[in-house]
Amino acid sequence: MSARRLLAPASLGLFALLLAALQGRLDDYELRLVNVAGINILLAASLNLTNGYLGVFSLGHAGFATVGAYVATLLTLPASRKAMMIPDLPPWLMAAEWPFLPALLAGGAAAALCAVLIGYPVLRLRGHYLAVATLGFMIIVQTIAASLVSITRGAQGINGIPPFTNLWWTFAAAAVCVYGIWVLDHSAVGRAMKALREDDLAAQACGIPPLRIRLIAFAAGAFFAGVAGVLWAHLITVMTPTSFSFGLTFLVVLMVIIGGPGTVAGPVAGAVVLTALPEALRLLENGFAIRGLVVPPLFGASQVLLSILLILFIIYRPGGLFGARAVLRVSQEDA
Repeated sequence: MSARRLLAPASLGLFALLLAALQGRLDDYELRLVNVAGINILLAASLNLTNGYLGVFSLGHAGFATVGAYVATLLTLPASRKAMMIPDLPPWLMAAEWPFLPALLAGGAAAALCAVLIGYPVLRLRGHYLAVATLGFMIIVQTIAASLVSITRGAQGINGIPPFTNLWWTFAAAAVCVYGIWVLDHSAVGRAMKALREDDLAAQACGIPPLRIRLIAFAAGAFFAGVAGVLWAHLITVMTPTSFSFGLTFLVVLMVIIGGPGTVAGPVAGAVVLTALPEALRLLENGFAIRGLVVPPLFGASQVLLSILLILFIIYRPGGLFGARAVLRVSQEDA
């Protein structure tokens, strides 16, 4: 027991030393890439709550990230810049200059509130009907963001966002998210989520309230998606209605599938792999030469290869990188 109690502080200390070493040795581009990997961990782990643990296929994660990013951007943007860029803002919002942590939590809370409002009717649906409904929410958010010119500047977007995001903020949020999912995995709510995923009717017969459990998972996932959107906006320092699009949704779903749905470590591994892999494939996009052999630029090659990778994982390893044991156990029971 004493060794177990020491394991968590020791792991946090080593992780902090690693972040400090990366902060001091990496250049700006590499630091941004590592930050993007941490934000992708947040997105993939939070989507895994609904798509993995609950078995509900949601495509609205980009919408929640957009809500969180816009809320925090309007709260942290300096008043002088808001007066110049968005002069029609309400007076209380024009004067607001929140510190980053309260704005981060406010962005996550706004996304969670949206999840509760749309989740109550939407989570009664099943299968592809639910997927289309959540995708519709993402489109609605983008349309509203593009239409509210007096608040979001529409398609012009908001630039000059304070660059608060760094490795410490990003990976602190990612660590809280992953640890929270680990705790949930070993809790009564986590077991109820898995029961609903495996057999909805049997879980209800055991007294599990399906809508309440789904709303908890949906809102928790939306909260961390909103936090990820806040971190991304304050890393890139520009926010537009299309900053989080269907392409991001597809990529995050791919991270969950490759890492292993319904596992704690799977989405983390999938996010790291699919953040680094497109950068490695950028060589194909730009073209290269090997010993006199010139390979021309292959535009779109990274997307094609990622799609092929998804197909191969679905066929040959449906449990993902960390879901092999679960897949093996199911196959043995079927046999």
